[in-house]
Amino acid sequence: MRIAVFGVGAVGGFLGWRLACAGHDVVFIARGKTLGALQQQGIRVDTLEGTSEVLPVKAVQDPSAVGPVDVVLLGVKAWQVAESAEAMRPLIGPESFVVPLQNGVEAPSLLAGALGAEHVLGGLCYMVALQVGPGHIRHAGMEPRVIFGELDGRVTSRAQELLAAFTGAGVKAEIPRNIHEAIWSKFMFIATFSSVAAVTRAPAGVIRSLPETRALLEAVASEVAAVAAASGVDLGEQAVASVLEIIDNLPEAGTASMQRDIMEGRPSELASQPGAVVRLGKEKGVATPVSSMLYGCLLPLEQRARGEIAF
Repeated sequence: MRIAVFGVGAVGGFLGWRLACAGHDVVFIARGKTLGALQQQGIRVDTLEGTSEVLPVKAVQDPSAVGPVDVVLLGVKAWQVAESAEAMRPLIGPESFVVPLQNGVEAPSLLAGALGAEHVLGGLCYMVALQVGPGHIRHAGMEPRVIFGELDGRVTSRAQELLAAFTGAGVKAEIPRNIHEAIWSKFMFIATFSSVAAVTRAPAGVIRSLPETRALLEAVASEVAAVAAASGVDLGEQAVASVLEIIDNLPEAGTASMQRDIMEGRPSELASQPGAVVRLGKEKGVATPVSSMLYGCLLPLEQRARGEIAF
């Protein structure tokens, strides 16, 4: 397949590396120091096995220099999706489609509104990876698993072709029965973990062990499940327990990307994670007191990172 990775962070960079290693025609759309590193040195990945792999890759800043591709893997932050949808138009031909991989539940609808629903699949990814530096990624835990599917529930040949590409590259991949349930399930996990971890500035091993912070995790997960149900997505009776089980199986020192961004003073996905829980809860008439409290505690740090306030 001809694949464009738009946004070369930890997830996009790692998956693009795996696909390129498997022989697919992969081009990375990047800018700034990341673009320079990819062009000059290639992409570097530190693996779970303790090796450091470097692979020469194709990297450009201007999507029009690439032209239409089969699939775009969108790896930008959630708050960059709308801007990216406009920038990636040169990559979209009549048969092209985009798979968003960022956290949150709103990317598919944003992309469909900008590019047309026929060009968008729903998607998500489970993995623990860090961007150590420009073009340098460390796989820190959890074997990557990519889940994607047509928004209308059909199993199409294009989805099956991408499934074969991922599995052939050694990446666990799945086309679920209901992609919307899968997206909300991932959102439930990441919004829960990120919110509590960012407020406490503590790793997974700490927040899941202390009774007080574990209670916060359970409360946030319950609120997300209620918002999902009000949005027409029933996650099932075991959804909260499943989220806690995922958190229990994270590396003890594991942290969330939103947490790391906030701790390091960078703009984060706050608005797309706890902010979305609060916003969608208000729209659906669902109370989200714990998520609202956590969001409110983190908002001043987010606004400072974006230059909106100073202190």
